[in-house]
Amino acid sequence: MNKQTDNNTKSIDMLLADSFKSLVKKKPIEKITIREITDLAGVIRPTFYNHFQDKYELLEWIIVTEIFDPMEPLIDRGELSQAVEAGLNAILKEKEFYDRASRLTGQNSFREIMADHVAGVILSRLSETTLREKIYYQWLTPKRVAYFFAGQIVYTVMEWMDDGMKVPPRELVGSFMYFCSHSVIDMVEMVEEESRA
Repeated sequence: MNKQTDNNTKSIDMLLADSFKSLVKKKPIEKITIREITDLAGVIRPTFYNHFQDKYELLEWIIVTEIFDPMEPLIDRGELSQAVEAGLNAILKEKEFYDRASRLTGQNSFREIMADHVAGVILSRLSETTLREKIYYQWLTPKRVAYFFAGQIVYTVMEWMDDGMKVPPRELVGSFMYFCSHSVIDMVEMVEEESRA
């Protein structure tokens, strides 16, 4: 694909995404039609299908483009806290859209899309060989490890969103990093020590 074609594709993708985001602010995703998206974008329906299979693929494209793509360079540099904060800030920037998108349940839900992409980011950085050397338990495959941590991250983000995104992203990241660096056993032991004191 040449640069001009690539720019045109991105331009149409953005046009469709902006149209979809405007509609999501007015009605549930389940009730939005492709015709509504294309009419608002000023393109014909076949144009939509040249870019996306359905509105759920468009939703996923928006999530990846706005949340995950900007995180990648930070993760590559080992700046995990900054990467998570950047993702949360992206959600906060489009608060109304993401609040409504997070209400989508079932297959292709916001939660499912987020979990799959978080797990993908984690999996891309896990080595089966290194995991086998460091972890005794064969059941703990890279996929299981990735989805376990993805579940924790997505749960935290969804709780934050359900609570109106009131806590600043940096504080939420600090809370999450605290959870990551302390096991449930640590927490129980802290409570038991405090009750004995």
